[in-house]
Amino acid sequence: MAHKPAIPTLIQFANDEQRMEYSSRIMQRLSIDVSKYAMLNIHSIGIEAPTSFVFEELLRWDGNSICWPNHIAPVERMSGQLEHIQIFLFGKKTSVFGLRNGFLGLKFIPLFELDAIKFQAVPELSNFDNARYLLYECGGGYPIGIFTMYVRSWLPDRGEREQTQLFMGVGFDFYGRKDWPKRHFINAVWERVHNRVTSNILNRFKQMCEAKFQALQLGTAPRRD
Repeated sequence: MAHKPAIPTLIQFANDEQRMEYSSRIMQRLSIDVSKYAMLNIHSIGIEAPTSFVFEELLRWDGNSICWPNHIAPVERMSGQLEHIQIFLFGKKTSVFGLRNGFLGLKFIPLFELDAIKFQAVPELSNFDNARYLLYECGGGYPIGIFTMYVRSWLPDRGEREQTQLFMGVGFDFYGRKDWPKRHFINAVWERVHNRVTSNILNRFKQMCEAKFQALQLGTAPRRD
């Protein structure tokens, strides 16, 4: 995850006003209060596969996903459900002494704890671009507010080429402190790490989806569950 991805995915803005306007449009489509969160980062990548196919691959997200850095932060579905996910740094739930409840009475806190707000698996009737998404409330040891993975059909008038566009975004309110300085050095470090990891995830996901869909078309893919 440390290497530079082949396709840059971070959406760049000329100024903060453009960034906030774009963020508001996305969050309005997610049917959440746009005044509650400030979108920190939005990444996107084009995938040459149908939107429904790409969304089905998102639903397979778990500890076996080859696109996610499971060697660093493995994904665990709570009770086997995608609606409730915990991610522990390096997968550590126990201390070096094997104590499952933590050390000296302190419980281990997940790096991320995601609880579904809404899964839009079928496009709404009023939706013109075939959009589907997973939307989570995200907390844990490093709460970021919300996390979303959003797919829609391509819009050629925007210069998009691949038939599906995948967006990954986080709504950020640093530890609930709305007065946290925008230019704080922690923000800069977090954004740098987050952007590199997210770009690599999306690049790998694109490669996987396109390879699977091509194999399906050629009749060489294994049957999907």
